[in-house]
Amino acid sequence: MGEAHEELATGRLSLRRPVPGDVDAIHAIHRDPRACAHNPSDRLTARDEAEQLFHRWDAHWSSHGFGYWTVRVTGSTEAAGFCGLKVVEFRDRMVLNLFYRFAPVHWGAGLATEAATAAVEWAAAHRPDYSVIARVRPANTASAKVAARAGLIRAAHLDGPGHDGHDLIFTGANTLR
Repeated sequence: MGEAHEELATGRLSLRRPVPGDVDAIHAIHRDPRACAHNPSDRLTARDEAEQLFHRWDAHWSSHGFGYWTVRVTGSTEAAGFCGLKVVEFRDRMVLNLFYRFAPVHWGAGLATEAATAAVEWAAAHRPDYSVIARVRPANTASAKVAARAGLIRAAHLDGPGHDGHDLIFTGANTLR
């Protein structure tokens, strides 16, 4: 089930299922205080935490046939970031939570928007029965712009407490209304 979805390509990006060799990139990006500034509970301090995170991501892939992708600029061997979808429970429904986190050196180039758009389009084509949501901290205006540019719209009636504070919710135009 998963092989057909393990790789995606956009105009500038290659998205593929994470492999054990990505643990160092997972660690580097998730230990950067700037990358986790709005989600401090996601910040990692030790490489073994990155290994555990990789195993959780891999288990999701094994269970669902999709998950988070490692994102590279086409032709590069360096991970620019991670983006994808995870099945979560939200308001007593199973939904796909859109995740994107990129190394600060890649911020401002539209890579997160390009990857997030690919993930939202993939969900519409391959998992149309699921609503897609993005949970964004109020101060994270860059993340809110990525969610909106990826095709999600603000759903203020769904806002509420999250792991690291208040969440603003973005969702697909025809879902969770």
